[in-house]
Amino acid sequence: MKRLGVIGSFVWDIIHGRDVRALPVQEWGGITYALSAADAALSDEWSLVPLSRVGSDLTPEARRFLKSLRHIAPDAEPIAVPQRNNRVELFYTSDERRSEVLSGGVSGWTWAGLKPLLHNLDALYINLISGFELDLETAQLIRQHFKGPIYCDLHSVVLALEPNGLRSLRPFPEAAAWCACADIIQVNEDELAMMAPDGLALAATAMGAGVRNLVVTLGKRGVVYFAEPGFERLSDLAQPPRPGAGPLRTALVPAAQARVDGPGDPTGCGDVWGATYFSRLLAGDIMSVALDRALTAAARNVEHRGATGLAHHLRGELHPL
Repeated sequence: MKRLGVIGSFVWDIIHGRDVRALPVQEWGGITYALSAADAALSDEWSLVPLSRVGSDLTPEARRFLKSLRHIAPDAEPIAVPQRNNRVELFYTSDERRSEVLSGGVSGWTWAGLKPLLHNLDALYINLISGFELDLETAQLIRQHFKGPIYCDLHSVVLALEPNGLRSLRPFPEAAAWCACADIIQVNEDELAMMAPDGLALAATAMGAGVRNLVVTLGKRGVVYFAEPGFERLSDLAQPPRPGAGPLRTALVPAAQARVDGPGDPTGCGDVWGATYFSRLLAGDIMSVALDRALTAAARNVEHRGATGLAHHLRGELHPL
């Protein structure tokens, strides 16, 4: 059985919608969206190994969530830490725009703590949910020592943290250094704007740093991808990068349509998209097939609230009570 390591934070979400009369939705968020999507999309030869530090106040609940996943490895456990678990209040102002307020204090990984957990993994999915899971030095050490494919959603590493917990975008001069830590990089268009003037400029930076595939999620418009010449599936990583071998391949792939009346719930769509995309590449799909599967999963996510039962929903199953 192959093992996919997943780095990211468990978060308890409090979601305020645009209807001020409605009660906020409280649910698991953060890395639970990616874990659910990977659980639905992985082939049967893969198991999930979350490398997540969880506040002691929510460790039992996190353990129950993991046990609900079909692909979870038998030895998988959340790693309890004494800090209060991360919580995020999300305030939606439109179908896709929102503000975030973070509380809690789960600390990030040190290399000494993380290194022993990597030795029996075959691939690594990193989603910087809080932005504090890894510092750059630890990410660079992962790249140096881990030989399997690495997918990284840079996500909240481009967000500053205000004293009141409000997250806000910040300029991100470390883009090239972070890109050098993964084979595939994911950002959304707001994060992209903090790193480069446009997608092509970021693609040039990323490919120059050794990235083989850059994906930029665009919400309802779909996703733009950039791929180096010769990269079509994960097995192509065995071949060294070929700078100057030809033009980058790039295209806009339109989003799939959600089957829902009204706006639905877009929370976690980027996480579902990325985890599905990487999971299908791990299953052997070529890029075009994996892209379509990921877009379909993101659309299905809009039809569901929260991460509880999401893996069943993405597979088209009823969630057992």
